[in-house]
Amino acid sequence: MTLPADPPPPKPKLTAEVRRAHEAERLKIIRLRILIGRVLSERDLTTPTTIGAALDMPPGEALALLSRKQRRVGDLALLEAVASRLGIPDAPVSTR
Repeated sequence: MTLPADPPPPKPKLTAEVRRAHEAERLKIIRLRILIGRVLSERDLTTPTTIGAALDMPPGEALALLSRKQRRVGDLALLEAVASRLGIPDAPVSTR
């Protein structure tokens, strides 16, 4: 007879301030991806190779940065650098 495994400890709750900061970063990432995608489309850069060249990244890495659903550490900084490289002005941030 085997003993049941102990349940994992509960995750610590994030404070409201940390949740707001995460949400603001998530929204900024979404806005930058949309703006970058729009600029690439306007410049008729639609193939993975041309997108990678425009973003100065390997094609697979560039497409992953622009399309992944789960954010990773450093995504915001990469997207801001790409936006700057493409000449995109700072994205307007709306606060409600």
